[in-house]
Amino acid sequence: MRVTEALRNEIIEGRRRPGSRLVERNLATELGVSRVPIREALKKLASEGLVTNRPNTWSTVREFSPSDIADLNEVRTVFDVLSFELAAQRHTREGLTRLEATMLQGRELAEAGDVAGAHRCAAEFHAIVTELSGNELLGEIGALLDSRMRWQLSQHDDLAVVATEHAELFDAIARRDQAWAGSLAARHLGTSQEQHDKHSKRLAETGPAEDQAGLGAAESEGADSAVAD
Repeated sequence: MRVTEALRNEIIEGRRRPGSRLVERNLATELGVSRVPIREALKKLASEGLVTNRPNTWSTVREFSPSDIADLNEVRTVFDVLSFELAAQRHTREGLTRLEATMLQGRELAEAGDVAGAHRCAAEFHAIVTELSGNELLGEIGALLDSRMRWQLSQHDDLAVVATEHAELFDAIARRDQAWAGSLAARHLGTSQEQHDKHSKRLAETGPAEDQAGLGAAESEGADSAVAD
């Protein structure tokens, strides 16, 4: 569980870049564990859509294609709006308190420039909303989408915009205004898509050359280990 969580966070937060190799032997050395939990973690992350497993060789961090993103956004268009509408209708006082605390923490982290922390809070905000919907099947679907959604939320560079929209969404839920919550959720998804596009464009223009150089060296070593296996 610890190994899976560590690798998941590294992928979602961009510390392991799309397409980079995940060699069991190297990962076991890095994390100080045997190869068994590494193998299980890679299987789990593949089922979550974050890793691509290649038989008889290494796994890789998944590279999301434009088609993959379009598919995810189509599903989120329905999922997010329904979750926020039901949360506005069915939330409990205790759940609303947790949602507010997460929203406020996310805003504080955004103002402090803690990118990873703000992204984690944003993902937690959405997870709590799904819980507050009171729909068990929606919760199961949310669990299947969770890692992909967390990855997409991590592509947001403008933390202030996300924090502001989460505050508006919280207010709509607190007022039990289903129509407004659904409308804001649809707009929020549009913002998410714009943020993702801007993030991708920025990476394409700047290109972390140093990271790629280091990655190339690491992958070369990983290739030798994979062949030896």
